[in-house]
Amino acid sequence: MTNLQTTVIPAIEATASPAAIPVASVVPEVVPQQNKIALPGISWQTYKAIMAEVGDDRAWRIAYSEGVLEIRMPSQNPEVPKRLLEDFITALADALEIEVMGVGALLLEREDLTRAAEPDSCFYVQNEAIVRGKSIKLPGDPPSDLVIESDYTSSSLNKFTLYASLGVPELWRYHQQKLEIYHLIEGNYQPAEQSLAFPLLPVAEVPGFIAQSLAIGQRAAVRLFRERMQEILG
Repeated sequence: MTNLQTTVIPAIEATASPAAIPVASVVPEVVPQQNKIALPGISWQTYKAIMAEVGDDRAWRIAYSEGVLEIRMPSQNPEVPKRLLEDFITALADALEIEVMGVGALLLEREDLTRAAEPDSCFYVQNEAIVRGKSIKLPGDPPSDLVIESDYTSSSLNKFTLYASLGVPELWRYHQQKLEIYHLIEGNYQPAEQSLAFPLLPVAEVPGFIAQSLAIGQRAAVRLFRERMQEILG
């Protein structure tokens, strides 16, 4: 049994009634090397009960779509580029003298759509002033303007469809040492060459700064990125 199973299965057992589906029947897909579990046959009510049982103090992240709950444990490989992308966004916002609000792995959920997701990281940029100081809850509040997914593992759920249904206008995917930018257009994500939130971002250069961090250190890489942005801004 994996660490995820020992954490999640007791939570499911704690929320299950005697007439509920046996726990063993909802854990058919386990990929230990990827630290991921997919649980089909999970109602929205059961999903909410599990989340309430485990609370906010947990290491793993979730995605839920129409009865399938996916739980994954972050690992070092995707965390490093994710944190650097967060630093680059902060540096870019400072250079542009604009406000952004980083909300980390904010739980984005819509009961009316029976869908929920916790991205690796997300930011409010265009809508920062609208949600500033608020306890964000969809659909009353707008979804994050920008979601980051640092993809080192496959997913049982189509993340593009999931984020599109939640209305996230821009998705960054760091995959195989490449930063991919997607814009939500008429309900579907389309690849793009520049960011909606940060049109001046030199997208093609970003992986180079991440690669450099392995040799010169993360803070040095961020400083180099800052210098590059000052060059672009003139």
